[in-house]
Amino acid sequence: MAKPFLTAAWRNLLMVNFEADPAVLQPLVPYNTELDTWNNTLYVSLVGFLFQNTRVMGLSLPFHRDFEEVNLRFYVRYKEDGIWKRGVVFVKEIVPKRMITFVANTIYKEKYATHPMRHRWGHTADNLLEVNYEWKVNQEWNYLKATAEKEAQPIPPGSEAEFITDHYWGYTQMAAARTGEYQVTHPQWRTHRITDYSYHCDTAALYGPAFVPMLQQQPVSALLAEGSAISVMPKKLL
Repeated sequence: MAKPFLTAAWRNLLMVNFEADPAVLQPLVPYNTELDTWNNTLYVSLVGFLFQNTRVMGLSLPFHRDFEEVNLRFYVRYKEDGIWKRGVVFVKEIVPKRMITFVANTIYKEKYATHPMRHRWGHTADNLLEVNYEWKVNQEWNYLKATAEKEAQPIPPGSEAEFITDHYWGYTQMAAARTGEYQVTHPQWRTHRITDYSYHCDTAALYGPAFVPMLQQQPVSALLAEGSAISVMPKKLL
């Protein structure tokens, strides 16, 4: 069995989910995959989280073990031997380390970008969990923020939260008729019930004007998953 390309822990994944425009996403759908929906709704998610104890091919790189990531992603599926695999496609992934961007874009052909980032976790006077991720674009701090109940709960089967969080495959357009696939392994996460959240994103600068209407509308939902240890397996070509 192949060894993981990358291992880490992903913690406090804050996901703000919007109804997506299929006309905007369709040109980004990798070859031989198709857009996936839940209850006839097509989603795009703005996701912030923290990488911890990151290792690439088993090696820990100094000053690159713990860092933030914010990504914009949507959902696809791929049929293999008559069975659907549910996966994600990243519009862009933001990290604060240039070396991470270089490796991800070179080896995995992803769409990483480097921006100043910071995060803050804490608790309110009422013992609620506070999670805040920020990234700087054109000298302005963008953010994802949420307040949530401290105790995490299992995800109900068949729920929207299960659809958003239980995607264990990543797909990347490698060429006109070539798609890259990689598996991300982790246990099913639990989620914290969010009591309040807010976000600010310079959508046009980061993702282009076509995404502005999607990210300016009222979000469909927001989720805070506690996360876990994860493994990213080597990419293969479909």
